[in-house]
Amino acid sequence: MEQRQQFILVAASNKTGEAFIRKLMLQKLPFAALVNSKSEAARLEEIGVKHFILVDTTEERKWVMPELPVGKVYLFESSLNLCCRYIRVCHMWTSEPIYVITHSVNPRLIYRALGASFVIHTNSHDVSFLLASQRPE
Repeated sequence: MEQRQQFILVAASNKTGEAFIRKLMLQKLPFAALVNSKSEAARLEEIGVKHFILVDTTEERKWVMPELPVGKVYLFESSLNLCCRYIRVCHMWTSEPIYVITHSVNPRLIYRALGASFVIHTNSHDVSFLLASQRPE
């Protein structure tokens, strides 16, 4: 049985996330952007994103498995509440690691308790080190 290529899922709601998406595009890695509004999708479409998963984070009953096979997840924190909801959604979609990248040190234990595999605190906008373990399949 042939395994479908997994997509890296990225919630890039800040400049660090956008820079990460640009690195993914440069390396030609398959990815999709996780968004919760059409305006956010339009913003990311302007920088070249082709695949989107639009999720209504306020209605849990609408959280259905996306058509794209989800692999690793990278959530760039813009708000505690939204990031927590994204972790809960993504935890249902993949058994691969979920990374939360944050500029704040406060929510680390909350994110881990919800299912984040790694919580990375950084003050830099360059997170290309996250791609060191990525390679096209």
